[in-house]
Amino acid sequence: MSASSKFSVSSSTGSYDVEIASGLYRQFMAQGQKLIAICDERFAGDFEKAGVKAIALKSEETVKSLDAIPAVITQLRKLGTTRDTLLLAVGGGIVQDVSAFCAAIYMRGLEWMYMPTTLLGMADSCIGGKSSINVGEYKNIVGTFNPPRRVLIDPAFTKTLNAEQIAAGMIEAAKICYCRGLDSWNAYMANNPSATMSEAGFAGVVATSLAAKKWFIETDEFDKGERLLLNFGHTFGHAIEGASQFRVSHGIAVGVGMLCALELEQRMGTKYDAKPHVAMMRKHIEALLALVTDLPASLEGVTAPGLFDRFSSDKKHKADGYRVVVVAADGNVQLKALPKNDESRTHLTAAMEQVLTTIRTKTNCAAA
Repeated sequence: MSASSKFSVSSSTGSYDVEIASGLYRQFMAQGQKLIAICDERFAGDFEKAGVKAIALKSEETVKSLDAIPAVITQLRKLGTTRDTLLLAVGGGIVQDVSAFCAAIYMRGLEWMYMPTTLLGMADSCIGGKSSINVGEYKNIVGTFNPPRRVLIDPAFTKTLNAEQIAAGMIEAAKICYCRGLDSWNAYMANNPSATMSEAGFAGVVATSLAAKKWFIETDEFDKGERLLLNFGHTFGHAIEGASQFRVSHGIAVGVGMLCALELEQRMGTKYDAKPHVAMMRKHIEALLALVTDLPASLEGVTAPGLFDRFSSDKKHKADGYRVVVVAADGNVQLKALPKNDESRTHLTAAMEQVLTTIRTKTNCAAA
């Protein structure tokens, strides 16, 4: 697949362009844009040199909390932001969430654009327009739908990422393509995805993943139907993030959550013997998680009962049942409702316990 591409995404507020090409960041900064930026603190110096006003944020989970938003709004006001200001977000998912949320509520709405600097941001969250903000102990419980005006993706940023960040992005890309169906999954695997890909290789993975996500967004922009399938691994994943005190990052937690969903369905009697791509997907996710050598340490103190407590409080559940995306016997993902009874709690807790044990055992064996 080409190292550069361009396409548009349709939304309720109009379509927006997405461009993938190496060198976009350098080209953009050289143009002397008239805007205000919210950026990861690592890039604050670039904006200062370019003479662009910028608000620098730490890439920490506490930054995307409702308590932290007033400080960003105040800085926007002090920098002279008006309703005519174009807001640029440069960073990973935390910067994106804060920027999209502030753009939606500041003076009742600003136009904004996004330049993701993480593979997860490039392959997943950069399109769709969702922002997710934490309140207290509750993960992503408030947010908005506010699509950007433009998305610029520079694969050169992948050179700045560590193994965990690469794994997190690849896991989300794999998940999206798997959820779209077998053709999309095969297209993803045709990129020969690995942590040591070239810029062109990463560009191919990003383009394949976004093509799959574009379908979900344009079919179900507001998360009422098909797009809910992209929560595969997320309900478990959010519980893992919280239980680990966010030592396990989002993309890695989603990977662990995907394994939990597979384990849950198998414990409930589903067999995948006739669907080899399910085993292929599981093996790929396990290989990506193995890149995160400190994952067992990050999960220290995390127990299955503790995970279940957090899992059960997820906003996606209904009053009378737990909702989780699983892989059905035909190999496709489906949204499943489990009754809130002892049997469901037993299956859920056992699945979590098995995945935690497997991660710890495999890593200890590898270390020996």
